[in-house]
Amino acid sequence: MAEGRMAGKRVVVTQVADYMGPAMVETFRREGAEVIADNRDLRGPGACEDLIRSAGEIDVLIANMAATEHLLMPAHETSDEMWEYMFDMMVHPLHRLCRTLLPRMYARQAGKIVVVGSVTGIRIEKAIAASAYAAARSAQVGYVRAVGAEAARNNVQINLIAQHFTYSETFFPESMQQREEFREWIKTCPAGRLATGEEDGELALFLASDKCNFVTGTAIPFAGGWHL
Repeated sequence: MAEGRMAGKRVVVTQVADYMGPAMVETFRREGAEVIADNRDLRGPGACEDLIRSAGEIDVLIANMAATEHLLMPAHETSDEMWEYMFDMMVHPLHRLCRTLLPRMYARQAGKIVVVGSVTGIRIEKAIAASAYAAARSAQVGYVRAVGAEAARNNVQINLIAQHFTYSETFFPESMQQREEFREWIKTCPAGRLATGEEDGELALFLASDKCNFVTGTAIPFAGGWHL
């Protein structure tokens, strides 16, 4: 019989090949969860609904969502297509997943949704031109706040990890970390380093656990103090 903090729990992790997907899968499996590691394109018609319906009874959804193309682009150069891409990747699927999953969690009066977001949703670096990305990340924060209030009366909690300076091969490959400009950028983080995927996973574990039944609708900064 599986042992660990998530033993007996069925956990769905989205976009497992990107962003914090690999770390989340490893963390929850290590803690005894039955992990459904999904990597489908959630922009497709019915993709979100199919994922939720085919997964069976879901205790925890880790909504790991990221857009990795053309993050840095001034507002005046951002096309409608790029704007829509950001929301298609990170906002619309979040709503569709929740819209399908929440009634099932409400029926059981239990469930956790953890959104792997970005501190960009609550603070933006002054020198970075990323209006579309920041707008989509901010929309995630607003959505989590609203749904958190709705879901609380049904004993379902939804929270967001607003992360930054967290290692992932998607955004900070080893080759990038060897560059001098990268090392200078790291110094802007009060903690002076990147967080590990394991550290990020530990926060997700807490938010997904039965010990976190009174925290909901919150974007929790996980950025080594950079948000302050």
